[in-house]
Amino acid sequence: MGIRYYAYAFEGDVTDQVLSDPRSVVSADPLADAWGLEPGVRISRTTFEQAVSERDMLYLDKAWRHLQVLTAPLRAGIAARPAFRMFEGSVTMHDEGWDPWVRALTPSEVLAIAQDLDEVSDGEVGLRLPVSSHVDRVLEVDYAVGYLRRARTFAKNLADDGRGMVYLIG
Repeated sequence: MGIRYYAYAFEGDVTDQVLSDPRSVVSADPLADAWGLEPGVRISRTTFEQAVSERDMLYLDKAWRHLQVLTAPLRAGIAARPAFRMFEGSVTMHDEGWDPWVRALTPSEVLAIAQDLDEVSDGEVGLRLPVSSHVDRVLEVDYAVGYLRRARTFAKNLADDGRGMVYLIG
């Protein structure tokens, strides 16, 4: 299935509670939420429509890695863009698979991220993504740009509403 990215919004007034237990905001079955599957069922039909409102959940599929590269520092010693906080992290691999990365972002962090994502142009995606001999470049860039736009919208809506978010890479 692969490692995917899921983010869930939370109300600003519960920030302290969420910071102490970020997993409390994440669904028990985020893939079901993202793909419209019946939660907890191993075999199910999907609607391929997100079951959770797009104002409450962001699904970046496997494009999180592209957005991580896009917002990461250009070289060692350079600070990351504020938006990097939204994509930073990686799973911890072990013999039985992996443990996910989970992070909570406060409403003030989300505001800084939203402002920064607004400054990232779609054109930067093609300039920053590494070239791969295994994937059609145009399709890869279009894939990443589509998810960048979703991330921009999600962060802007959260910032406008004074909400925070918890994301899971796993």
